[in-house]
Amino acid sequence: MRSILIASCLALSFPLSAEDSPRAADQIKDLDTLPDRTGELIAALETGNGSLNLSAGIYRLTRPIEVRLNRERRTHIRSADGPVTLVMDGPGPALRITGSHEGTAAPQSFETATWNEAFPLIEGIEILGNHPEAEGIELIRCVQPTISRVAIRWCRHGIRIAERNRNVTISDVHLYRNSGIGVFLDNVNLHQINIANSHISYNVEGGIVVRDGNVRNLQVANCDIEGNMPEDDTPTTAANILIDISGAAASPRISIAEIAITGCTIQHASNYGGGKYDEIAPGGANIRILGNAETLIDSVTVHGNVVSDTSVLVDIVHAMDVNFTGNAFFAPNPDFFRIRDSERIILNGNTFNPRQFERPGRIEFIRSRNCLMSANTLRGLASPDHAVLIRDCRNMSLDHNSLSESTAGIHVENSSGISVKDWTVSDLPTETPFLSVDQDSDVIE
Repeated sequence: MRSILIASCLALSFPLSAEDSPRAADQIKDLDTLPDRTGELIAALETGNGSLNLSAGIYRLTRPIEVRLNRERRTHIRSADGPVTLVMDGPGPALRITGSHEGTAAPQSFETATWNEAFPLIEGIEILGNHPEAEGIELIRCVQPTISRVAIRWCRHGIRIAERNRNVTISDVHLYRNSGIGVFLDNVNLHQINIANSHISYNVEGGIVVRDGNVRNLQVANCDIEGNMPEDDTPTTAANILIDISGAAASPRISIAEIAITGCTIQHASNYGGGKYDEIAPGGANIRILGNAETLIDSVTVHGNVVSDTSVLVDIVHAMDVNFTGNAFFAPNPDFFRIRDSERIILNGNTFNPRQFERPGRIEFIRSRNCLMSANTLRGLASPDHAVLIRDCRNMSLDHNSLSESTAGIHVENSSGISVKDWTVSDLPTETPFLSVDQDSDVIE
């Protein structure tokens, strides 16, 4: 395979960016005088058999660079000798990679020709948006696409994955201050995707978003995922990590399961907000898992993360078999967990502590069943009503937890088969009961 070297010798300048809607023109001096390199790069793809080695410099684009793998075979798009910046000065993605794979990840599902286009690689480049509909990278029907050491900012979506893909790797990327989503799994049929060792921050509509589709084996590891929601008082349903099929009609094609989120910092509605925490991105969440009544999201593990500072740290609706183990939760704005219409949700070995803030910090289970809360520590929860709420639930176990320096305990309403055992409780206000139960509930105390 041959590749072609494209040269550029232009340099960056660094004025202050506009606060409201930054574009590449805010950073790059005289951007509007730079030539449109789109046609040149498209021609170079033909000459280079689908690959580009780009010499250091700035490349202004006005339409997508499209690589069609079923025609041009495997592709590498990379920096050859120094910093490379692609400026998307028109609508659509700067780079669109389209393959032909219609099978699964199983070897027997591959056509021989598909292996000729496997492992498209994009590495060592920066993409800047200079148009309100500019995007970074789009992947369609690719096998083993790998995006590494890439920075994308001021676009709409950073990386969009659509239709069908298999065995995707995204690592060592910086997706910063895009107006849409950082990594967007957009109604895609995708099994096997790793997102690792990356910074995904200040993307207004979400950090990592899975919406509809059929997704399995999503691993998010060792990332910093912060402030992916509005930076002001705009109400939002955005989340740093959002898994959402709530609006999908019942269909065997819509199913999301087998997700692991490990070793990340997942934080912030842009800033701590101080005493005005309810005015910063109200409604935002760190992790939001939204199934629907016909199709529950299932088999999710969240382990060893640091999670803080959103309206609700974790929001779960219509999910099952979700395990939160060994995480540190702090600075709720105002609540730690809201769990609704779900089953077999496990909170084990976590710490819940507002730290230097005075926040309600509630944990609420509503219309849920067969859930387990054990070996957690809860400190400084300032809700006047309840630290933990069990409402309209069945067969729940809340055992061997520690509650200290809080203003309320556990409240149970209209629930049965609730076990509350072996708690260590200290420093509740005088005459405040640790456990309150309404007359319609059945609690084993």
